[in-house]
Amino acid sequence: MFSGPMEDRLATRELHESYGDGVVRFDKDTWGSVWADDATWDFMGMTIEGREAIVQTWLGAMANFEAGSFSCVPASIEVSGESATSRVQTQEVLKAKDGSTRMVGGRYTDTLAKRDGAWVYTHRAFAIVAEYNAPEEIA
Repeated sequence: MFSGPMEDRLATRELHESYGDGVVRFDKDTWGSVWADDATWDFMGMTIEGREAIVQTWLGAMANFEAGSFSCVPASIEVSGESATSRVQTQEVLKAKDGSTRMVGGRYTDTLAKRDGAWVYTHRAFAIVAEYNAPEEIA
């Protein structure tokens, strides 16, 4: 579940934490910095290709929210040379602009690469594991 050089495992963990920090601060530059230019993102039934499209999709999704809390716990990080895989559990509390609150427990399954000395996501797949106050429940 955890293998490879400690330095690289720490760097990939910090990548996950930067992702979460970007979410909480609604900071597209921080959030976008974790993606490779040619990354893909499986998100809510869509596959988005390329960092620019990924960031634009995220901005569209985040436009519905006034505030958010995001935390993550790596459940697996396996580094092999300049590539890695990881699995990350997440907890989100999202306050929508309409005042409703949504809680989401999720799981990311990732493929990462070390490019120009820094780790980035090359593929990230998100799945909801548990949810409270899903939009269809609120209506």
